Amino acid sequence: MKAITIEDVAKKAGVSKGTVSAVINGKNTVKPGTRDHILAVMKDLNFRPRGMARNLKNGLQDRSIGIVIKDLNYPFYTAIAKGAEEYAYTKGYSIVITSSENDHEREKKFTHLFSTKDIKGAIIAPIVEGTSEIEHLFKLKMINYPFVLLEDVKGIQANVVAIDNLRAIKKAVKYLIENNHTRIVHFAGPPQSSHTQERIEGFRDAFSESPLVFSREMIISIGSRHEESYGNTLEYFKQKNRENYPTAIVCFNDQQALAVLTALKELNIRVPEDISIVGNDDISYARIYPVPLTTIRAPQEEIGRKAAEILIRNIESTVILPTERVVLETDFIIRESSRPLPAV
Repeated sequence: MKAITIEDVAKKAGVSKGTVSAVINGKNTVKPGTRDHILAVMKDLNFRPRGMARNLKNGLQDRSIGIVIKDLNYPFYTAIAKGAEEYAYTKGYSIVITSSENDHEREKKFTHLFSTKDIKGAIIAPIVEGTSEIEHLFKLKMINYPFVLLEDVKGIQANVVAIDNLRAIKKAVKYLIENNHTRIVHFAGPPQSSHTQERIEGFRDAFSESPLVFSREMIISIGSRHEESYGNTLEYFKQKNRENYPTAIVCFNDQQALAVLTALKELNIRVPEDISIVGNDDISYARIYPVPLTTIRAPQEEIGRKAAEILIRNIESTVILPTERVVLETDFIIRESSRPLPAV
């Protein structure tokens, strides 16, 4: 089937190629009514924007997909990128990996770059904290640009691949309760993140199935980046008497857990003798932390493979496909950072 071109869109919409190009690039030189008409035509034709495609010497088009991760230094995301790259390679696609470094403007810049160059689609770990907005994701939807998110974003109907955060945290908390921990807290991540909210919900649900009573004071928001998590952990414990310390902390992720371990060592609080620590992700070096980390193992490479599979299926489809939401299961890995307490 012949690929739909910008000329086809312009002809059916009754406008110039330049006007269609202005809509694709988000310029405000096009009247709202004309823009909406062009977007409707693009959707009707299942048109995807293309950059300046180049042919290789063997005559095959160079097909690429992009990935926007949050942090190149965090192995969770690099493992996802590896899984996506391995699957994409089997389908004849190369991968362009970028990192927003937890900066919303960088994420916007990369998604715009991908959609206006010859990058066929994108896998995005979205930043949804603070005052970040999602207009750039709406723009991708409007121009029918294929993308897959690694987290739900409120207000965006999109393909998503994620883990069952609620069930994962619930399993971890139940393990602690069954091992006689009664003073358990959750060090939560970025407040606007759907992952944060799902993990809080799983934490709460575990208490609803036990004799213990949940309270909001058990949820402490300390962030997910190392420096802020480290500083907020120090502040939290400096405001508490030792007899009121929790016996266990369930962390938002393994990166946060390392910051917590570092802070506790500085405060002369022993792990796991004084406090048990549970992480989330099971990144590659969690087992060689100062205290090997009990954590929730996410299938990181499988997340990448599944996201690439969905993305390429949408890129190659000649019709608009229904959105998919894939939720993968986790495993609970027990190491030296947690211990059972004696029964009272």
